[in-house]
Amino acid sequence: MIDLHAHSTASDGSLTPTELVSLARSEGLAAIALTDHDTVAGLDEATKAAERLDIGFIAGIELEVEWDSGVFHILGLGLSHWDGLFETRLEETRSRRTRRNESMVELLRRAGIPIAYEELLRMAGHDTVGRPHFARWLLRHGVVKTLQEAFDTMIGEGQPFYLPKEGLSVGKTCDLVHSAGGRAVLAHPQTLRLGWEELRKSLKRWRGEGLDGIEAYHANLTRRDAHRLVAIAEELGLLVTAGSDYHGPPRTDRRLGRTCEGMAIDDRFLEPFRGAREPD
Repeated sequence: MIDLHAHSTASDGSLTPTELVSLARSEGLAAIALTDHDTVAGLDEATKAAERLDIGFIAGIELEVEWDSGVFHILGLGLSHWDGLFETRLEETRSRRTRRNESMVELLRRAGIPIAYEELLRMAGHDTVGRPHFARWLLRHGVVKTLQEAFDTMIGEGQPFYLPKEGLSVGKTCDLVHSAGGRAVLAHPQTLRLGWEELRKSLKRWRGEGLDGIEAYHANLTRRDAHRLVAIAEELGLLVTAGSDYHGPPRTDRRLGRTCEGMAIDDRFLEPFRGAREPD
């Protein structure tokens, strides 16, 4: 049993990297990936813990791609080097996003909407704030009646409080992952909010931009939908991964090493990352 999608206190998880690796070891996992949001801050600690506890470790990251209708994240799995230029580019990406978000907050406040960036950060649970968090704030405070209305009338492209994001495209995100020796994998595809045929066409296009795989098995998916995603991946020549998207307590809806409908994550999903550290 393994897990290719988990978070630590380096982003929005509740366990330190060492505690996460220790839990994986105690749960009987053969390998664990650490995939914190937009940061590699926990990878060195997790690597040392994995070596000490003799458990396989896959260095990873979860990167955000701008997306209007939902959430678009790409996992970088099997990173072999993550300092120097890679870390510098990550910091540049985080800084650009923060500047854009703060400017959008200022536009809304000038219009008499008392939004505060600190509230968006608390809502997100980490420093990866995107327009979906703005939409949720506007809905929660009665400014709009639906999330879609927020995009259609306020923060969508061409609307008064929209500012273009300077972040990375799908292709550039994949290039960034590849520059660190990793594989670029679409995370939790259900959050894109695309129909099946539209998703298939989009995956075909993104494959041409460097996408290597798809997280077909995710804790929030049914087995039926997971199997459908596997079929699309096989058709398009994309690798398949599986993860829990574990964040630690107090959340109880996800268990390390388990994916959709509580299915144990088989060791076979580790095959594309056999270059990662494995136990002796």
